[in-house]
Amino acid sequence: MELVLASGSPRRFELLQLLDRPFRVVHPDIIEQQHPHERPLDYVERLAREKAEAGAQLCASEGLTNAAVIGADTVVVCADQVLEKPRNEADYKQMMELLSGRAHQAITAVALHHNGATTSKVVSTTVYFKHLNAAEIAAYWQSGEPKDKAGGYGIQGRAGKFVTHIEGSYLAVVGLPLYETEQLIVQVEAAVAKDNYER
Repeated sequence: MELVLASGSPRRFELLQLLDRPFRVVHPDIIEQQHPHERPLDYVERLAREKAEAGAQLCASEGLTNAAVIGADTVVVCADQVLEKPRNEADYKQMMELLSGRAHQAITAVALHHNGATTSKVVSTTVYFKHLNAAEIAAYWQSGEPKDKAGGYGIQGRAGKFVTHIEGSYLAVVGLPLYETEQLIVQVEAAVAKDNYER
């Protein structure tokens, strides 16, 4: 069983390496758009599952039919608004002003597709930001770091100084909860081992 990460995220690549399992990477192309009235938890889980399933299709097209494909997605939710990657500086500034001095949820879903079935887990972490001033917000944008990150910030980077504390999984905020990811892989390995034994 070959492990595959269906993601172009360098952060997820680095985190998955920490499981000490060999894997390859594919880059699925899916539409990331929230459906009307779709809850954030359902939205992020759907995207993770779609990424895993699209990754499995890419693998199958290359003749890799027994792959276990991991997909993941992260959104930030504050005041009932889903904050994804900022479209531009103005969008980013609105996000930072919303996050400033309050709590928000960073929600990450991880999904694993194998042998036609997809399983998934959703992890929600509460993150608390200090009050941000205009100079801090502007300087962080100029660093270039916020542009490809959900909610316009990376907790593992310069924005770490904005975070007073968290409740939940730090790695889920970064982009891949390792405990939940490992558990999905172990479940599939156990099912494969049982199937091979029964044959």
